[in-house]
Formats: sequence, C-alpha cells, structure tokens
Amino acid sequence: MRKEKPAYTRSWPQQVFYSFLRITARLVAVSLYRIRVFGRENWPTDGGALVCANHQGLFDPVLVGLCCERQLSFLAKQSLFKFPLKPLIETLNAIPVNRAGSGLDGLKETLKRLRAGDFVLIFPEGTRSENGHIGNLKPGFIAVARKGKAPIVPVVFDGSFQAWPKWQLLPSMGIVHVKIGQPITPEEMAELSDEQLLAKLQDRMHAMFEEVQYSRARSLNPRLHTADKTQFA
Repeated sequence: MRKEKPAYTRSWPQQVFYSFLRITARLVAVSLYRIRVFGRENWPTDGGALVCANHQGLFDPVLVGLCCERQLSFLAKQSLFKFPLKPLIETLNAIPVNRAGSGLDGLKETLKRLRAGDFVLIFPEGTRSENGHIGNLKPGFIAVARKGKAPIVPVVFDGSFQAWPKWQLLPSMGIVHVKIGQPITPEEMAELSDEQLLAKLQDRMHAMFEEVQYSRARSLNPRLHTADKTQFA
C-alpha cells in the first residue's frame, strides 16, 4: 500500500527564527516606508490560500508577509538556494522553482503546503514590473489553485516600485499602500473556465490597483480630487 507523505510542518526553531525575522523586517519597513493596509478582513481565517500579488519591487515578498498575521510561503528561483542565502531563504518558507526546467518540484511542494493549510504567495506576472503597473497575468497559478482546492486571495500594492525598482541597488524611503481583495473561492473557480478565471483575477487586480493608486496619490497630495470616490475598508 502506498504511504501517504507527511504534511508540511515547521520545527519550533524555524518558527522562532521566522518570528524574529518578521519583527526585524517590520522595524526596517517602518523606518523606510509609510505603509497603509486596506482589507485585512479579507484574509481567510483557516485553511490554505493562494495569494496572488502584483510584483513591483525587491521588498514585495516581505511586504505581503508583513500584511498577513499567518506565516507565508513564497516561490523563489532555485539559484537563490545556495550559500550564504540558503539557510535564510529556507527559514522564510521559500519554495525553490527551477525556471529552466518543468518546475514540477515547485508545483508539488506548493500543493503540499496549500493542503497543509498554508498561505502561498505567487506573483502571476512572472517578473517584476518595468513601470510599476500590473502586466498580463500568466495562467500557471490556475492549475495550482484548482488542484489545491484553495481560494485565490488577490493582493495589490502601489509605491513599492518607486521605493525599490529592479534596477536600484538599495531601497529609498517612500509611501506604500496595500489592498487585500475578496478571495475567489474554489466554488467560484469551479464555475469558470481557465480563461474566465484568468480574466476575473486580472480585472479584479486592475480595479484594486486603481484604488491603491488613488489612495496613495491622495496621501502624497491631500488636495487631489478625482471622480473616483472609492471607500477603503
């Protein structure tokens, strides 16, 4: 009889070190950025979730993690899992992905963690933005969400690009606004084709991006007024 693989678990030293790094990252973030978060009530309270975020800057995985009270796993390039980064990135719950290969190992580990009740962060654009705007989403997340039977939680932010774009060596100070959107449930996904699901997430993230752009612009210039009267949670 085939043995069932054990669920993904973390040792207590890993959990303690993760908590320490989280506190350290929060102190760094507070010193560099003025962060405002909307929609915290949209985080699922139990079970796993596939967190789909736009990708503006190098600090993005940490930024999303700071907005969520639960531990977060995220996908990272296989090439990062080497000394001296390997121990640190593994403690941060990263999942190695071989971009040159099929990525099957990364997919299996992602499903394992989703089924164990973890939140897993992916950036469906596939790369960091060249101009700060949301690009076209790639459909790879769809199979993961369907097989993992996990809700998709859209997360969008604005300001990370200005603070730490891909060509800048070190971060600069700035204002970052983050919005956690309403999840797309497995029941909703079951009623949509892959193309419809991709379009639904793309449209939702674009609408959320317009909201955080407006909110951040208002924080930079309180006198700014537009026809958009979006109310944030």
